Amino acid sequence: MRLSDAEQKQFDEEGYLFFPGRFSPEEARLLKQAADDVYAMDREEVWREKSGVARTAFAAHTYNEPFRRLGSHPRLVDPVSQVLEGDVYMHQFKVNAKAAFDGDVWQWHQDYGTWKRDDEMPEPRAMNIAVFLDDVTAANGPLLFIPGSHKQGVVEAGHDLSTTSYPLWTLDNALVKQLADRGGCVAPTGPAGSMLMFSSLLVHASPANISPFDRTIVYLSLCHVDNHIRAFNRAEWIAHRDFTPITALDDDCLDELVAAQLAAAE
Repeated sequence: MRLSDAEQKQFDEEGYLFFPGRFSPEEARLLKQAADDVYAMDREEVWREKSGVARTAFAAHTYNEPFRRLGSHPRLVDPVSQVLEGDVYMHQFKVNAKAAFDGDVWQWHQDYGTWKRDDEMPEPRAMNIAVFLDDVTAANGPLLFIPGSHKQGVVEAGHDLSTTSYPLWTLDNALVKQLADRGGCVAPTGPAGSMLMFSSLLVHASPANISPFDRTIVYLSLCHVDNHIRAFNRAEWIAHRDFTPITALDDDCLDELVAAQLAAAE
């Protein structure tokens, strides 16, 4: 999948692109089951909320076959390689849950702020591309973006070690308000299978999910191979140290697994 000139212009101006329904309902169901399987595991890569429900599962592409294939899917890898103008490697892979009733907040932050401070990634030549595994609505904790905030570069942040179970470099309320007064605030919503692509400098967050509906999103954080991290302060399954360029699979790489899932359900 390649971005059009208009899409590239929009990404440059707003810092994100949204593609509703880019993956089929069958592909989304396969990946949702994969997420449930991963969350049921007792592994150090699976972080949990204070309530005990899953919050995020790191590096799931290394121990789950559907996610292994998704990690090399051309619908995800190709547009990022296009924007970053070269080969990319997997800096981080995570499956973020916001469980019904218990999904906690993700504070306002920039991903590159963490990658720069914790991992010594030289430049923001990296970004996230994500797939909704559930329908994402205004009710179940959607991502919040401040369009255009990526043009501010790396902004001041503090290391929040107490708000949630996951430490994060976060922005204070005054700065978020200043950025939002300039760029507004949006919450892309859509059906399971929708795809999001956003700059590592884009300021974003998500509220707690107190609705009765789960909200699960899988993220690939892809980085240009020349821009790999220089420090190894975090576990390898959080900030990967294999800088091998990703070779994209065929677009139908999930079809075999989808067929097997459908056959098992009959």
